Order: sequence, then C-alpha cells, then structure tokens
Amino acid sequence: MSEKIITHGQLEVYKKAVETAMVIFELSRKFPKEETYSLTDQIRRSSRSVCTNLAEAWRKRRYEAAFISKLNDVEAEAAETQTWLEFAFACGYLKKEVASDLSGIYDRIIGTVVCMINHTDSWILPSGRR
Repeated sequence: MSEKIITHGQLEVYKKAVETAMVIFELSRKFPKEETYSLTDQIRRSSRSVCTNLAEAWRKRRYEAAFISKLNDVEAEAAETQTWLEFAFACGYLKKEVASDLSGIYDRIIGTVVCMINHTDSWILPSGRR
C-alpha cells in the first residue's frame, strides 16, 4: 500500500468485486425468463453481497472478530457465486471460458480476503480511529 486507504471503495479487491458483479449482471440479463427467481436472482445477489460484505468489513475494522466475520462472509458469498457460475455453464447460459474466467476472478478475491484474515494486524484500527 503506497497511499493510505480511507474508504472501502479504494480497496482494489472491492473495485474488482464491483466490476465483476456488474459483468455478471449484464451476462445474466440474457438468462431465460424461467431462471428469473432462481439462478438469475441468486447469482446477482451473491455477487453483490461480496461487495457489500467488503464494505461492512471495512467499517468493522475496530473489532478484529467482527472484521474477520464479515470477511468470512465475503469468502462464502464469493464461493456461492462460483457455484452459480458452474450452474450457468452447465445449463448452457455461459460459455466455459466466460464462467472459468469469472470463477478465476473470485478465486483471486477469495485469496485476497484470506490474506486480509491472516494479517489482520495490517487492517485493524486501534481504538478511537476511523
């Protein structure tokens, strides 16, 4: 980190998660209507939840356990999104390369989050600081 990160929006992992959620949104617009209340809603929800849980984790940096808990939620939502990507491919809604590329991005997001969990001392705020 060369410059101080002030907001969650400055985190590279957050930017990548938002960008990827938007790609998934655009791709899912082409899913069949009968998937609206299952695969389409679920993959959109889980991909967006990666972002929202990152934002929540950022605001909970005062409390190590709460920070780690929210990062665990990020990891779980990213894995859920990967599972929905598998279903989208298996159902023929996504090409293998697209599903694989997106899943790979979530692997990197998960890797970053696990690193944050393993090195909380770099992220946790001392009492009284934002």
